[in-house]
Amino acid sequence: MDGQRRVVIVAYDNAQILDIACPSSALDIANRYGAAPPYAIELATLGRRAARSSAGILVGAGQDLTTVTGPLDTLIVVGGVGCEDAAADEPLLRQVRRLAARSRRVASVCTGAYVLAAAGLLDHRRVTTHWGWGERLAERHPAVAVDVRPLCVRDGDVYTSAGVTSALDLTLSLIEDDHGPTLARAVARELVTPLHRPADQAQISVFLAAPPPQDRLVRDLMGHVSGHLAEDLTPAALARRAGISTRHLTRLFTAHLGTTPARAVRVARTEAAAQLARSSGLPLAAIARRCGFGSAQTLRQAFLDHYGVTGDRMRRMPDMPPPLVPSRAADSGT
Repeated sequence: MDGQRRVVIVAYDNAQILDIACPSSALDIANRYGAAPPYAIELATLGRRAARSSAGILVGAGQDLTTVTGPLDTLIVVGGVGCEDAAADEPLLRQVRRLAARSRRVASVCTGAYVLAAAGLLDHRRVTTHWGWGERLAERHPAVAVDVRPLCVRDGDVYTSAGVTSALDLTLSLIEDDHGPTLARAVARELVTPLHRPADQAQISVFLAAPPPQDRLVRDLMGHVSGHLAEDLTPAALARRAGISTRHLTRLFTAHLGTTPARAVRVARTEAAAQLARSSGLPLAAIARRCGFGSAQTLRQAFLDHYGVTGDRMRRMPDMPPPLVPSRAADSGT
């Protein structure tokens, strides 16, 4: 398969059929729209057994996990109600670990994060999963920084996504990384789905009080911010991503969010860090790195500015404190 990007999708009994269909369909459409190099998509199970989806539909596998060899471009583990049994299946975990070591990147859809976590591949990483399963994942794997706000999260070469149809968001992100936004937009149009959805369309979170912005460009940029908190999110970087000037970016954010790009990024980082502080055992220094703050002290100041509490108190409070200023408030310079 020289000249192709090999993508192996790992399935098991009681997997969610959409978790299999969404990435495979999006990658297939990318091929039909001229992805170069194209994707070679393989579905693999232990023993090459057909996987019975949670809907009762049998999905035939083309590969036996034990005989798949690398190198691979992408390893994707799907989710579903069978994730806990899969996460307790040591032969499956052994193959996932083996193939992850031979893959350029590793991804999970929905509760596929349970399998990656059980395989030890998510320790000390910021990840997301289905909103209804995040707390349990954090309890079982305290070394994993679980954040159920975003639809997709990239931490190094590991990608995780939220529930079910966010598999499309994940796959579109992979396509955009590989081939650029033009092809990703073409695939999104074919799928009749937005290229970037705002985080609160798929995930249910008390931390997302404001409605998504009406402007598509601002909405797309904030979706990018939510999933890439540790990356360069300066106004100049966001303007480059959008193909506009920083002055026009500021005008758009002021008009549609009531704040500047820098303030919007700081709020997104602070709220994500607050959730990680409450849902994981990670030290503040690690949370600060994962959410794009320069240091634990900078994060503590952000907590004080936004919530009026320290990081240690944030962990101990029974309920999330309300922000001192609404997320859409004008930039006060704090």
